[in-house]
Amino acid sequence: MKLIGSLTSPYVRKIRVMLLEKNMPFEFIVDSPWEPSTHVPDFNPLGKVPALVTDDGQTLFDSNILAEYIELASTATPQLLPTDRHAALHVRQLVALADGICDAGINIFLEGRRPADKQYADWVERQQGKIARGLDALERRASTSSWLGGKDMNLADIAAGCVLLWFDLRAVTPGDWRETRPNLASLVAQLAQRSSFQQTAPVA
Repeated sequence: MKLIGSLTSPYVRKIRVMLLEKNMPFEFIVDSPWEPSTHVPDFNPLGKVPALVTDDGQTLFDSNILAEYIELASTATPQLLPTDRHAALHVRQLVALADGICDAGINIFLEGRRPADKQYADWVERQQGKIARGLDALERRASTSSWLGGKDMNLADIAAGCVLLWFDLRAVTPGDWRETRPNLASLVAQLAQRSSFQQTAPVA
């Protein structure tokens, strides 16, 4: 199995963490879609990472499609998506929330790479609002149990942890999110102790 992605993408990290947690062997091919020499469009016509080439030659893309495939391909623990359809729907909703927060953060990051006189403050403020509301919702959820999606770690925790640690790397949010969201801070501290997160720490 081959995983194509960059070293900093929180979406790629989500899949790397899953594969490591499942102890599934894979080759990680580092390729940034922003480089002129990128081969990412060869695997995903949208030019986005991550993409996955399975052992039987299928090419898959979109992190949540890859997550579904990993759960289908492996019966190993931990189980990161519940088999119960209602429970799985709840986890996927939390994953969608974490991904939406991530999208807003990436929008801010990319806007910051534009010339200063061409950046739109209103656009950035709109994205910051999405992040703030999203983090508040995750904080409320994190206050009810040790893990977001239930009594055990699952994909919702991984998705949230990846985006929050990416915020540390890119500093796209004003202030320190840990100061006002202690339950999320505790969640990330738990995740940071896991080997899968330590092995996938992003490189700027």
